[in-house]
Amino acid sequence: MPRCAEKEGHCERCEGPLPFAFTMAFQPIVDLASARIATYEALVRGPAGESAASILAQVTPRLLYRFDQACRIRAIELASRLGMRETLSINFLPNAVYEPMACIQATLAISEQVGWPLQRLIFEVTESERVQDQQHLRSIIEAYRKTGFLTALDDFGNGFANLDLLVELHPDRLKIDRTLVMNCDSDTRRQAILRAIVNLAGELDIGLVAEGVETQAEALWLARSGIFQQQGFFYARPGLESLTHGLEPTLVALQRAV
Repeated sequence: MPRCAEKEGHCERCEGPLPFAFTMAFQPIVDLASARIATYEALVRGPAGESAASILAQVTPRLLYRFDQACRIRAIELASRLGMRETLSINFLPNAVYEPMACIQATLAISEQVGWPLQRLIFEVTESERVQDQQHLRSIIEAYRKTGFLTALDDFGNGFANLDLLVELHPDRLKIDRTLVMNCDSDTRRQAILRAIVNLAGELDIGLVAEGVETQAEALWLARSGIFQQQGFFYARPGLESLTHGLEPTLVALQRAV
């Protein structure tokens, strides 16, 4: 994979237009403890709502840095335009970050331009392959924390996002993968693993988000087990360039049932 050339505090490969168009959809992450939407995750989509896979298939290795930066800029621009008041969560690939402070300059610039507080940005580490350089990822997370950003490990408990990362990394949140969440209200093995994750997160002072919640039974079991922040189709599907409205009665009812 080509490295990003740093010049005067900027990454040259991060700059310039992309040869394809894309936009963002926003999916809410709710907090049942306060019965509100706490965060929106920005998810890449085609201009007419085409899948993320159809866009990512066009991202060649030489476009990776540029695409990563463009996603951050587009997500912040749209969130600001839509009047989002919640925290905004943006995915990033560790391999698309050469030098953390150089590669974050475009994010800082657009945040200042639209008046987006840095403390309301979360960067989710997403990686389809095992992280080869954990020290590099650690340096990214530490640099982001110093800047004011929060960080999260995505898909925790599935594939390559596993316990070894927590030896070196200190993220603010773990996003528990759907493979552990599905049927958690009735599957005793999943329940045992999730309780262990709750205890682990408490010991390490890390927040938890359950991904892929699809039923009320799952939502209630998770909340009763201490996992109040949740995301999934049970609450809302991603909205193309739009925010979710009308969830308050559902959230209040669930809060009362916990």
